[in-house]
Amino acid sequence: MSAIRTACEVSPCTAKLISLLVFSRIDHIGIAVADLDAAIAVHEGTYGMRVVHRETLEEQGVEAVLFDVGENHVELLRPLGDDTPVGRFLAKRGPGLHHVAYQVHDISAALSRLREDGVRMIDVAPRTGIRGSRVAFLHPTASGSVLTELVEPATVHR
Repeated sequence: MSAIRTACEVSPCTAKLISLLVFSRIDHIGIAVADLDAAIAVHEGTYGMRVVHRETLEEQGVEAVLFDVGENHVELLRPLGDDTPVGRFLAKRGPGLHHVAYQVHDISAALSRLREDGVRMIDVAPRTGIRGSRVAFLHPTASGSVLTELVEPATVHR
């Protein structure tokens, strides 16, 4: 039986070791928004954050904005169209938490390990993400109904 699928059945120490073999830290949380400028205004005006990066990712069908929170990030995602993954998410669920992203040192190795453990994936190979990172998504059914992203940064941003 898979070590990752049975992590809840092992000791907390063993479960932590299994997690460290795949994830190094939380990279960011992704929030789907319909009005990017209004969401930026809330994060800047109410929370006192500042935009550290803004990028349109045609391949992903989003415009993304990053805010730093310590060594982690909040990523706001505005769909470029209704027929994109984030556009469909907004139509079905409305604005809100879209995904949790974990940083990995070697995304190919992490995907291989998860595939060997039978984890259901959306992406079997990495694709290009924000700031030139390499990213891949795990299917929500593999992680308690939470869309999970793996991120291997092109460079570490803190």
